[in-house]
Amino acid sequence: MSEISRSSYVVRNYRSDDFESYVRLNLEVAHLAQTERLASAQLIVERLSRPNFYPEQHLFVVETAGSIVGYLEVTPELKIGRVILDCLVHPKHRRRGLATTLLARAMHATSESGARVAHVNILQDNPGAANLLSKLGFALVRRFLELSLDLSGIDFPDTDHWSSSCCHLKRGEEEKLARIQNLAFTGTWGYNPNTPDEIAYLITLADPEDVILICEDGEPIGYCWTRIEFAEGEGKGRIYMTGVHPRHRGRGVGKGVLLAGLRYLAGKKLKSVDLTVDSENTVACALYQSLGFKVQTTSLWYEKSLQ
Repeated sequence: MSEISRSSYVVRNYRSDDFESYVRLNLEVAHLAQTERLASAQLIVERLSRPNFYPEQHLFVVETAGSIVGYLEVTPELKIGRVILDCLVHPKHRRRGLATTLLARAMHATSESGARVAHVNILQDNPGAANLLSKLGFALVRRFLELSLDLSGIDFPDTDHWSSSCCHLKRGEEEKLARIQNLAFTGTWGYNPNTPDEIAYLITLADPEDVILICEDGEPIGYCWTRIEFAEGEGKGRIYMTGVHPRHRGRGVGKGVLLAGLRYLAGKKLKSVDLTVDSENTVACALYQSLGFKVQTTSLWYEKSLQ
């Protein structure tokens, strides 16, 4: 028998009364690992409240002695035929088969969802997770880079060809943003097209001005979606997404709207800005590196067929 089968651990679906224990687990692990992973109760509330995500259905927890010590979250992205699995187990309860049991439970639960594949994202310096995923039949399919830029070290040009064409998103323009975003990214690896309702939810969490658009003839041809994230009271900028209409690529729109986003974040007195990029997106990688972004970490995407 495995250790988990002999123990007092119980694997079950999340319940609303688990919230405080679930928050406590995330905050404690974030502190122990010195990471910003769901490092505030507000971030956790936002994640559990996402459109098309139902915690009682999509979140599995491990409980022992009345406390949640691990969980696995299933994020369905059925427009592109996948589910994303995200697993966390408290360090004191690892190496007891909990992650394996959670993954098996999630795979069983998603087998009838219509998804074709399951994806898991882990940090490159997590060989234990990589070995477990390989044993469970997952294969490495993609590498993403986490880049960071010191905003105090960037020299913004005095003039920019696109600066006069930039504007900020306004409330009620969610459909406009959804349209340019989907045009820019549909068909790229791992992109799940957004609806205006999903865009509206994300916008309510911040400020529509965080999204900068470049427009021609009243229509956006490029955008830069920025965010300000807080950890331990200190703000840090993030380029959440930046994209260009396929018909307008090669004109410098991407660099122009990215510079506009960086100027916006620098104006907020932030010290640095982070972003994540697919290592196979060589055009974007070259642009970011030309502006001084440096690689901080690498994350790996693993995939397993569900059919």
